[in-house]
Amino acid sequence: MMLSGFFRLGVWQNFFRAWRSGYSGNLEGEGFTLGGVYVIGAGRQGVLLEHREKEFGDKVSLPSVLEAAEKIKPQVS
Repeated sequence: MMLSGFFRLGVWQNFFRAWRSGYSGNLEGEGFTLGGVYVIGAGRQGVLLEHREKEFGDKVSLPSVLEAAEKIKPQVS
């Protein structure tokens, strides 16, 4: 996203949401890499949940992570 990320309304909304809830980061690192969350099942189950940040501060829904984690079946050897 580089510099264009700072001009997106959603980025500023996410920033203020985090700031109001008391989050304070350390401002270390490059700051231009978006993250993601994957829930991967055992064996051949594959990816049960994939969430990629579309803009800075885009967060995954906790209930969807828990739902995907509950779908993980133990691998039989």
